Amino acid sequence: MPPLVIAILVVAIVVALIFFVIIGQFITLYIQALLSNAKVGMIELVGMKLRKVDLRTIVLSRIRAVKAGLHDVTTARLETHYLAGGAVPRVISALIAAKGAKIPLDWDTATAIDLAGRDILDAVQTSVNPKVIDCPSPTSPRPTVDAVAQDGIQLRAKARVTVRTNLKRLVGGATEETIIARVGQGIVSTIGSALNHKQVLENPDEISKKVMESGLDAGTAFEILSIDIADIDVGDNIGAKLQQDQAEADKKRFQAEAEKRRALALALEQENRAKIEENKALVVLAEAEVPKAIAEAFRNGNLGIMDYYRLRNLQADTSMRSAIAGEGGNSAPRIGE
Repeated sequence: MPPLVIAILVVAIVVALIFFVIIGQFITLYIQALLSNAKVGMIELVGMKLRKVDLRTIVLSRIRAVKAGLHDVTTARLETHYLAGGAVPRVISALIAAKGAKIPLDWDTATAIDLAGRDILDAVQTSVNPKVIDCPSPTSPRPTVDAVAQDGIQLRAKARVTVRTNLKRLVGGATEETIIARVGQGIVSTIGSALNHKQVLENPDEISKKVMESGLDAGTAFEILSIDIADIDVGDNIGAKLQQDQAEADKKRFQAEAEKRRALALALEQENRAKIEENKALVVLAEAEVPKAIAEAFRNGNLGIMDYYRLRNLQADTSMRSAIAGEGGNSAPRIGE
C-alpha cells in the first residue's frame, strides 16, 4: 500500500479511538436511561459535561423520578437545581416519599425548600412520622420550665410537644426553637394564672388545653398535634422568700435610719457640750474680772476695808451653808480668790 494511504488509515484509526473514548463515558448512562424509559439525549449529556455537571447524579435522579411516576421532573430541571447548589438526590427522594404518603408537594416547592437550607427529605419524613420535641430543650441551661402560682408556690414542669412539618410554611417559617419558646411561655402563663398550685397539680392536663388553645404554631414551619406534661414538681415557696427578703430590706432600712438619728443625736450632744464649755469659759473670764473690779474700787475709794470684810464673811457663810447641805464639793468660789 502506498505510504499516503497508510498514513490516512492511521490517522482515521486514531480519530476513531479518540471518538470512542469520548463517547464511551456517555454511552453507558445513555443506554441505562434509554432502557429505563427516562431518555436523556447524547447532546444533553455532552452539554452537561461541558457545564461540569455530575452526569451520574442527574441521570440516576432522572431514572428514579420516572420510575416513581414524576414525569414533570425533566433533565433540564435537575441540571438547573444542581447548578444552583441544591441536593438533587434528596429532593427526588423527598418527592417520591411525599407521593407515596399522598402529601401534596411539587417540584418548585421542594427545590425552594432545599435551596433555603432546610432538609427537604427530613421535612417530608416528619410530615409522615410526627416528631417529639422536649420542652425545655435538652441543651437548655434549665432542665425544667419554672413558674409561680398566685399562692407563691413554684412549680417545675417538663413538656413533650408532638409536631409535624407544614410544608407550605417551611420556607420562612420559624424553627423548633420558636416552638419550644412559645410552649414554655404558655406553661408559665397558665401556671401563673392559677389561684393555687394544688389546682395545677390536680389537673396538669389543663395546662395542655390552654396552651393548645393559644395557637402557638402560627407562623412556624410545624403544626402542633399535642402538648403533654411529662413531669411537674413543687419547687420553692417564692412568695415566702420574697416576703422574707422584703422584711430584711425593711430591717436594714430602719437600722440605717436609726443609725442616722443616733449620729445626729451624738453630734447635737457634742455641740451642746462644746457650748457648755464655752459658757464655762465665759463665766471664768467674768469671775476673773471681779478681783480687778474690787481693786479698782479700793483705789477709787468706792470700797472700804470693812465693806470688803463683810463681803468675805458673807462668802464664807454661803460656803458653810452649802457644805452643810451636802454641796461642799460644788461650793462656789469665793470672790477675790
